[in-house]
Amino acid sequence: MTDRYTEIYAQFRWQVPREFNIAWHCCGRWANDPTRIALYHEDEHGATSQLTYAELQHQANRLSNILAGLGVRRGDRIAILAPQRPEVPVAHIAIYQMGAVAMPLSVQFGPDALEYRFQNSECVVAIVDAAALPAVLQIWPDCPTLRQLIVLGEVAGVNEARVLGWGTLLTQAASEYVLVATLADDAAVLIYTSGTTGPPKGALIPHRALIGNLPGFVYSQNHFPQTGDVFWTPSDWAWTGGLMDALLPTLYFGQPILGYYGRFDAEKAFYLLERYAVTNTFLVPTALKMMMKALPHPRQHYQLKLRAIMSAGEAVGDTVFAWVQAELGVTLNEMFGQTEVNYIVGNSYTEWPAKPGCIGRPYPGHRVGIIDDEGQVLVHGELGEIAVWDEGQDPVFFLGYWRNDEATRQKYSGNWCRTGDLGRMDADGYIWYQGRADDMIKSAAYRIGPSEIESCLVKHPAVANAAVIGKPDELRGTIIKAFIVLTPNSPPSEALRADLQQFVRARLAPYQYPREIEFIDALPMTTTGKVQRRLLRAR
Repeated sequence: MTDRYTEIYAQFRWQVPREFNIAWHCCGRWANDPTRIALYHEDEHGATSQLTYAELQHQANRLSNILAGLGVRRGDRIAILAPQRPEVPVAHIAIYQMGAVAMPLSVQFGPDALEYRFQNSECVVAIVDAAALPAVLQIWPDCPTLRQLIVLGEVAGVNEARVLGWGTLLTQAASEYVLVATLADDAAVLIYTSGTTGPPKGALIPHRALIGNLPGFVYSQNHFPQTGDVFWTPSDWAWTGGLMDALLPTLYFGQPILGYYGRFDAEKAFYLLERYAVTNTFLVPTALKMMMKALPHPRQHYQLKLRAIMSAGEAVGDTVFAWVQAELGVTLNEMFGQTEVNYIVGNSYTEWPAKPGCIGRPYPGHRVGIIDDEGQVLVHGELGEIAVWDEGQDPVFFLGYWRNDEATRQKYSGNWCRTGDLGRMDADGYIWYQGRADDMIKSAAYRIGPSEIESCLVKHPAVANAAVIGKPDELRGTIIKAFIVLTPNSPPSEALRADLQQFVRARLAPYQYPREIEFIDALPMTTTGKVQRRLLRAR
């Protein structure tokens, strides 16, 4: 196939206006068309609904008026604690058009996690799914800045004047609201990182960061949008992957996105893809592995219209890559980014060849390099940290960590913004992901990344998922240990353990096979679908 990467990259120029507001560009400018669909929605019980851009704007206007009446002002932080449900995009648009800051939170957070974020952010109002209300009520006395709760769903047995029902409020509010002019550099979103190295840090994201995400989104989705495009991801809209890789860029282009309120299930995923004629999707590697194992030949059962699949969060590996290509009829585009600097590296197989197991090349507009501990750029093939050059033109960068200037300074080496992820760049400019810096295994004289071993293990028919860590060992310093989730019809045994070890030895280098294997019911995962190897190391 042709490779247009050099031409596309060289011709790209950023166009970032001085004033920019996500709400206008993701909703307001589309709201004059009463037929344009913004959202299709379905829950786990089969109830369906849809929302036009005009309805989205009117509801957002009502919510903006409500929040203003509650004393919310420009720059205030508003928590959104809810799963994929129609009120979430309404809340985002309403908050952005006020010049306030949205703080999306996962409903999987427990009381301690919520308390830390409420206290640290000093949020003033929280929009809360009814299922999460008990946890919020439990910690509310220790969150002095939190003045009001707006609850989505039924509120029963709560005698508290500061707890308000969404439905009642919206019917009483005016549907006209004048958008507040914001600068492109003004804060829009506060997203807390996972806290793998200390307490979670709040990454403050400006309105302009959406512009910085767009080249990667367009190319990873094979020139989104095209006529009839419908987007879906099971990734939580509370996280960068669901919000900045799916919800907001889809709305930016005025296309419909599907929201599903329910637990991820492989067969349900295929059902949704077929029913809503989904053309474009973001599926994390864990979801793809589950789908591959549950239904190896999905097109024998479902009529799919997929034309682009992006994956990120963990290394995909050549096994999943090959299955997507053969069984879904699409060449998967891997992508790499993080909350602070998102959508910076990836593939676009319609424009440049995708190499299996590779996260791709820097997307147009982003300068990406592999650097050492001192911030020096390494030559091709050398292992180092993936970093992004910040000279002021690239709009993708975060503003800094919320009230943590020291952590912000440590993020940079000169103009290089460090990602904390390791990789190698080959002679063609492709980057090969090697895992988090703190996930790297040092065994004997070797530095070993877990992703290649995990990808190899998943090729085995008995393995549903796998995670690899380094385990301290008196003789070797560190040995490789694998945690294996087996497929339903594969019982654990010593014979299977030996077979898996030999399976890896026969396919990778001798020093890469797992000397220890533990069978486990489920891997500890973040809500964004990443394996929590630090919890496995703690075992």
